[in-house]
Parts: sequence; C-alpha cells; structure tokens
Amino acid sequence: MRAALSEISTVGASFAEDVAAYSAAGLDAIGLWEFKLPSDDEASIALLRGHGLAVANCVPAIPSVLQLARPGMEGPTDPEVRIAALCASVRRFALYAPESVVCLAGPLGGRSREDGWAVLVDGLRRVVATASEVGVRIGFEVVHATQRTETGFLTTLADADALLAEPGLEQLGILFDTYHLAEAPGVHAWIAANTGRIAGVHVSDWPAHGRSDRVLPGEGITPTREAVAALAAAGWNGSLDVEIFSTPEGFWALPVEEAARRARAALNRLGQYPHLPTL
Repeated sequence: MRAALSEISTVGASFAEDVAAYSAAGLDAIGLWEFKLPSDDEASIALLRGHGLAVANCVPAIPSVLQLARPGMEGPTDPEVRIAALCASVRRFALYAPESVVCLAGPLGGRSREDGWAVLVDGLRRVVATASEVGVRIGFEVVHATQRTETGFLTTLADADALLAEPGLEQLGILFDTYHLAEAPGVHAWIAANTGRIAGVHVSDWPAHGRSDRVLPGEGITPTREAVAALAAAGWNGSLDVEIFSTPEGFWALPVEEAARRARAALNRLGQYPHLPTL
C-alpha cells in the first residue's frame, strides 16, 4: 500500500505547497481536489512527476449528482448541470492517471428515495461511461448516516451492493472511507467479498462521539486499523489516502509541512500492527 494525503487535509495551502510538503514528508501519493488545481494541467503534472508523487483519489469541483448541503460546497441545483460537470472533471483528471475519481450521491433534497435513486443511477451511468472512455475509475462514496441530509443519501453497505448491481454500472467502484464505513455491520466480510470493486481508500478517525470533524487514523475512536487489516488480508494494495475535514483550530491550523509529516507518521504507525503492510 502507498501512503497518501488528500489535499482537503491542508485546505489553506496551495497545490504547489502541497506537492512540495507531501514529497518532503515521504508520502508516495497525493489526493487531488480540483478546486486547488491551477489551470495549466501540463505544468501541474510535471510538478508532480518532479517530486515523485503519484495521484491517489481525485475530488471534482462538483463531486455529487444531487446538490450538496454542505456549507460552501453546494454548487448548482440542476442534476444535468452537475452530471456534465462531473464528466468534464473525469476527463480532466484522466490526465493525472489517478487511482479513482470520487463521486457522491448528494442528499435527496426533498425528493423521494425512488426519484433520487433514479436520478443518481442515470447520472452515474453517464459518468461511468465517460470514465471508461478515458481509462479511469469512479470511486463512489457511501457516507455515514449522520451525513444523510448533507452529503449523500446512500449510507449502508447494502446501498453500495444495490448500486453495484445496477445495469450499466458494472465498472463502478466504491471509495471506501474508514470514517464512514469502518464500523458498518459486516464490514470485514464485505471487504473480503468486494475487494475488486474498491476503487480507492480514504482513512481517518472520528475523534469522539458527538463530533463531526476528523483526526488522523489511529488517533480517534474508529477501528481504522482493523479495517485496513481486512483490506490488506483481502489483497487490496492501493493508496491509504488520509482525508481530514477539520476546523480552523484543529488539524487545519497546522502548517502544511507539519500536517504532511504527521499524516505520514500516522500511516507508519498503522504499519506496525500485525497483518498490516509496512508503509
């Protein structure tokens, strides 16, 4: 497994600052967020190559089929506009040869589940078709139930299974996020049965019950180590991509160099436990 850090974890730094700091900290890969990318993709790719960084999971500027209700990330209301933007982002990210391009459902926003499901599946079919054309994989993210009305209405492994079974979505992958799924019932068995459908992995912990921010893997109450062990046992060998949504007083307050070093150290500690690979 490769050690990676997602750029939202260092939200105040620029793309160039992220690249320099992540490489200096000994990380293998970077999780790109489109809002941070400069317009010159050729120059950005050259910068990544010059620093020896691969690309893990990429998050589009408009990352969901239905409108998000997360402050600052809402975007347009029309699913058609959002789907077109997602397809454009997939084509752009293909230049970076990522492990996956992340996609979310978004909340129902007043729709019935049946109507929301229909819009989602239709949109995903078009996004997956675009991804197949350009040779990348979509990592669909199932979210924690507490984020149902903000980030996505698909919140269980059963939801993931139902989506993967839809005709036209045979090439769809799942973005497995330990923050959302590490405590899901039957998760280790699900990993063993679905390793080939896991397109990418985000890792972080809940800091405590009743909080919604995130801390580094191994520093909170989430059984991230056990989930990563299950991934390793199942033969999954992509990037462990640390993704921290924080607060101005928390992880986001750290200088980018310190944040990158701490992320790398947290991933190193995961590798010290039995049945986990050495990172």
